[in-house]
Amino acid sequence: MGKQDSPKSPRPDNPNPNPASVSKDYQFRPAELQKNGEPFLGRRLSGGEYKWNRDTLCHSLKNDSGKFGACKGGHAGKRNTLWLRKNVGTILLTLGLMGFLFLLDSIMVSIFNPSAVHNNSAPSESVVTKESKIIYDAEEKAPVRMYDHLLNLAYSARAEREFKQHPTTFWQEPPQASQWKPCADRKSAKGQPRNTTGFILVSANGGLNQQRVAVCNAVAVATLLNATLVIPKFLFSNVWNDPSQFGDIYQEEHFMNSLKDEVDIVKETPPHLHSVDLEATGSLITDADIPKEATVLDYLKIVLPPLLKNGVVHLLGFGNRLGFDPLPSELQKLRCKCNFHALKFVPKIQEAGSLIIKRIRKTDVSTNLLDKQVLGNFISDTPSEKHSSKGSPLKYLALHLRFEIDMVAYSLCEFGGGEKERKELQSYREIHFPLLIERLKLSKPVSPEELRRTGKCPLTPEEAALVLAGLSFKRDTIIYLAGSQIYGGQSRLQPLTSLYPNVVTKEDFLTPNELAPFKNYSSQLAALDFIACATADVFAMTDSGSQLSSLVSGFRTYFGGGHSPTLRPSKNRLATIMLENGTISWNRFEERVRKMIEEGQRVRSRSYGRSIYRQPRCKECMCKSH
Repeated sequence: MGKQDSPKSPRPDNPNPNPASVSKDYQFRPAELQKNGEPFLGRRLSGGEYKWNRDTLCHSLKNDSGKFGACKGGHAGKRNTLWLRKNVGTILLTLGLMGFLFLLDSIMVSIFNPSAVHNNSAPSESVVTKESKIIYDAEEKAPVRMYDHLLNLAYSARAEREFKQHPTTFWQEPPQASQWKPCADRKSAKGQPRNTTGFILVSANGGLNQQRVAVCNAVAVATLLNATLVIPKFLFSNVWNDPSQFGDIYQEEHFMNSLKDEVDIVKETPPHLHSVDLEATGSLITDADIPKEATVLDYLKIVLPPLLKNGVVHLLGFGNRLGFDPLPSELQKLRCKCNFHALKFVPKIQEAGSLIIKRIRKTDVSTNLLDKQVLGNFISDTPSEKHSSKGSPLKYLALHLRFEIDMVAYSLCEFGGGEKERKELQSYREIHFPLLIERLKLSKPVSPEELRRTGKCPLTPEEAALVLAGLSFKRDTIIYLAGSQIYGGQSRLQPLTSLYPNVVTKEDFLTPNELAPFKNYSSQLAALDFIACATADVFAMTDSGSQLSSLVSGFRTYFGGGHSPTLRPSKNRLATIMLENGTISWNRFEERVRKMIEEGQRVRSRSYGRSIYRQPRCKECMCKSH
C-alpha cells in the first residue's frame, strides 16, 4: 500500500494470468521438483545436456592420423586397433571421471548459487513471482545486491541447514500470548438516550486500511457527540484510483447490527437535511480544522457547536483525527468492537480470499479462529471429501514489502542502483512530491548514508530475505508476497527469490475469471492481501508504520490465540547490523537478528498513546487469564 498522502504505484495487468506453476486443480508446486516429487540436485547452467556425439568427436580428432585413424574412414590400421584395445580401460575411466566431475559441478552450483538455477529453470516449473507482474519499468536489469558478503554466507548456511534439517522456532508465538482472549464484543450497559444532537456525515480518504481506521474513529466520535452516524463514504482519489464505496467492501447490515447497542447508524440523512448548504452554514469540517490525534475536548469545541446548530455536520477527508489517549474507556472499547467485529468483508471478497488460502494450504478446512473471523462461511470446520484423506495443511509465511516507487522516492535513500537510480527517483519526486522538493530547499540536507545508518530507509527485498535466512526459515518455505509493485522488479526481487524460490502472489492462485471482478479496484485487491496476511502461519512486516501491517498484526494478536506470530524487524537495529556486512560472521548475524525479532515478539500490554488497532492487548479490547 502506498503512503496515505502519496501516489500509489499502479498495478499493471498480468500478461500471464494463468501461471503454469498452478496446476489445473490449483495445487501448489514447489519451485524445483521433478515429476516424482524429488528435488533436483542441480542443473548444468551453461545450457544443454552433456552428450558425447561420436561424429563430432571423430571430426574434431580426424587430423590426428597417428592415434585416431579410425575416425578418417571405415578401416583402421592394425596398430591403432591394438592401441585402442590396450587402452580401452583407461579411456572409459577418463570418460567416467569427467562425467562425475560434471555432476559434482552441477550439485555445487545448485547448493551454493541457487539464484542461477532459479533464473534458468523453466517457467512451468516455478511459482515465483512473475517479472511481468511485479515490475516498475520493463527494461531488463541485472540483479541489484547491496550485501554480497551476507548473501554468500546465507547460501552456505542454508545448504548446511538443509542437510541437518535444522527447523526454525519462529512458526510459534511466546506461550504468554495465549493468555489474552478477545472480548471487545461484550454487551455494554445501557447509556443515555441517543440521537439528541444530529447526524454526522463522513467522507474518508486514503486506501483500504486508512479508511478502515477512519470508519472506526467516526463511530467513536458519533458516540461521543451523541449523534447518528451515516454510513461513511469513501473519497475517490487519483492516488488509489478506486471508486469502491463502503458497501462494495464491507457488509453494511452486519456493521449496523453489530453496533446498534452503542450508536445509531443509518444509510442516508433524512430528506429535510438534503437541502442544507453545509459549507455556508459552517457544518463542513475538514481535516485542516481538526488537529491530528485530536482529543475529546477538540471535538466538543470544533464539531459539536455546528452539529447542535444545524443538526448535521460533514467531516470531509476524515482519517487519523482521533487520538488514543486520553480517551474514555467505553470509546476505546467501541473502536475495538468496530475494527475486530463490525467490519466484515463482503461475500465476494471473502470467497476469493478463501480460494487463495485453500489453494496455498491444499486444504479447505479452517485451521484457526482467524480463518472463521476473516472468511466467514467460506471456510469449513471439517474437511470436504476431496481433502479428507490428505495430509496436514501446508504452512506459509506472508511478507508485506513496502518497497513501491512512492515509498522509495519519498525516503530520499539510495539503494545501490547508482546514478541511473538517483536520476529516476529524483524525477519521480519532482513530479509527485513537489512540496517535498520545496521543503528540501529550505532545510539542511541529510545524506543517504546518514539516513541508512539511522534506520530511515525502507527495507529492501534483499534485507527481508537475509532476516528470514537469519531466522532459519528453510529454502522451501512458501512466501506470500503482499503489496503493490516492487520498485526495480525482478532485479530487486532476485536476492529474495534466490534464497526462497517459492514466492507467490494472489495472481498465482486465482484464475483470470476469479480476478476479473476486482480489476481496477485497488482497495478490493488490497482486501485479498489483508486476508492472506491475517490468516498466514507467520506474518513478516518490513515497515511498522504501514497501515496494512499495523492492522494485520492487530488482527493476529486479537484473534490468534497465541498461535499467530508476527515478525517485526527494528529498522534502527537492523541498519546497525547491516553496516557490518563486510566483516560479520553468519553465526553472529543470526544471533543478533534472532534477538531483535524475539524482543519485538515480547508479550506486553498496550502502551499509553499507542494504536489500539495495532496493540489490542488492553482491558478495553481483550481479557487476560492468569
